[in-house]
Amino acid sequence: MRVFMTGTSGFLGRPTARQLVAAGHEVAALVRPATDRARLGDVAGSLTPIHGSLEDVDSLRAPLSAFAPEVVIHAGWSDVSGAGRDTPAQLRNAVFAADLAMLASEVGAGAFIGIGSQAEYGPMTGAADETHPTRPTSLYGVAKLAAALATEQICVRAGVRWAWIRLFCAYGPRDNPSFLIPTLMRGLLAGECPPLTACTQKWDFLHVDDAAAAIVAVAAAQAAAGPFNLGSGEAPPLVDTVALLRDLIDPALPLDLGALPFRPEQVMHLQADIGRLHRATGWRPRLTLAEGLSSTLRWYSSQGPDHCAVDSRNG
Repeated sequence: MRVFMTGTSGFLGRPTARQLVAAGHEVAALVRPATDRARLGDVAGSLTPIHGSLEDVDSLRAPLSAFAPEVVIHAGWSDVSGAGRDTPAQLRNAVFAADLAMLASEVGAGAFIGIGSQAEYGPMTGAADETHPTRPTSLYGVAKLAAALATEQICVRAGVRWAWIRLFCAYGPRDNPSFLIPTLMRGLLAGECPPLTACTQKWDFLHVDDAAAAIVAVAAAQAAAGPFNLGSGEAPPLVDTVALLRDLIDPALPLDLGALPFRPEQVMHLQADIGRLHRATGWRPRLTLAEGLSSTLRWYSSQGPDHCAVDSRNG
């Protein structure tokens, strides 16, 4: 299978590319002018570079036509954390996705797979399946949903298989250093604990390698089409996850629970119903939460206590 990917150097893209290559697929990667190929890691030498950018999708037409991808995986996205999540610039991402879906159909790709987000749903009170109402409360969620709707219409009209994978909470090596798991891990490794809420939220965490395996499974399953929720399918109380990570590092360290109030818009239950994804592909998470956190901790510890993530989610 010939696969073209965007966001290949990112948090999710890099392990996805690695698993595609390991499975024997031929992978081409979008290489933007500012991309440092070192960020592709050990998989760099196995990828066919496609130079250009989504801002100028015509720059990709000739090299993509020559590569002739069977599947296009769109994992690239800008401004995925911080203040950028709620700026109108987010909507440019939806235009880039639509342009890429159109180009995918024009160069003969049979499938387009986009990486969406649970942010498309907005508030939820239990495990969400793909019929859950889409009521995003951030411009990031609005842009993801707009990209889903636009690419679906383009693909349906062109006869291209369309799949949209709504990722819930992934963690693992090279995660954004400001996110909860890296922040907590960095503090605990230094013998401290950052201030926390009461952590009574119920939260679904999935290791990034399992998330990557799900994307590969959707790419390979020719009947897998439509939206798919991607998570572990389980949502233990956040305090249990925090305590598990603490115990892996030093069970004697105190946890600063309740030091922070919940935000006004705090989501208290975030959980993916992964039944549709399993039925379409047979995929299930391989790592338990304890195994995934242990693996992440080993990687993080090997980088040194002051390490900050070297990759970003937008690739």
